Amino acid sequence: MGSGFLATCLVPAAGWAALLPDGTRRSLSFFNTHTGERLALCYFKDGAYCPDAMRRINHILRDHRTGDVQAMDFRLMDLLYSVHRHVGAGSPFHIISGYRSPKTNARLRKQSSGVAKFSYHMLGRAIDIRLPGHDTRKLRKACMDLKTGGVGYYPRSDFVHVDTGAFRTWNG
Repeated sequence: MGSGFLATCLVPAAGWAALLPDGTRRSLSFFNTHTGERLALCYFKDGAYCPDAMRRINHILRDHRTGDVQAMDFRLMDLLYSVHRHVGAGSPFHIISGYRSPKTNARLRKQSSGVAKFSYHMLGRAIDIRLPGHDTRKLRKACMDLKTGGVGYYPRSDFVHVDTGAFRTWNG
């Protein structure tokens, strides 16, 4: 896993930078489907990520089963920002799963074959989402159009997985 993880960290910066507009402010909004929490904030301004905003994002994306918090990948926020712009959404992302502790991931793996042993969720590099008012098939296509990171489609559970690994797609 170590060399694979390192390789995904070396995605050319130009690829990720191409996702972002020239503006200096980036905002996101979330609704955690498990806790009922909402968050809307600017996470990037004046050429830098906002530490307090990232702490608040880390908290809402925590493992809701254990309460464990993990620093989320900045690129994941930029990917979500790009997806939101691409689909022209006005609604917050509904969070199905953000960070997962190794304990939670192992438990979920016992219950489902669709949970990866070395999930990007455990690294703060993945999120499972819905966007109200947007069919998940169309959300999946919008994510795939960006050709950045992993995109998994789970139609029976009605969500899309995105991560900051190498570009790849799958159906769950």
